[in-house]
Amino acid sequence: MRYAIIIEKGDQNFSAYVPDLPGCVSTGKTIEEVTRNIREAVEFHLDGMRDDGQPIPPPSAVSDYIEAA
Repeated sequence: MRYAIIIEKGDQNFSAYVPDLPGCVSTGKTIEEVTRNIREAVEFHLDGMRDDGQPIPPPSAVSDYIEAA
């Protein structure tokens, strides 16, 4: 499965979350680090859902950009 992630710049680091997996978040000092960390967080989150017998939500979030004046 391929989940969309959102990465945001903070004052001291970057944070990431997965819109399709509420509560699945991570941080890192660089974009590369937060990307690695959110990948691990997704795997951990999905493993926990499976262990708890919860259904795994299919990826449905879509991300895009628009131009603004």
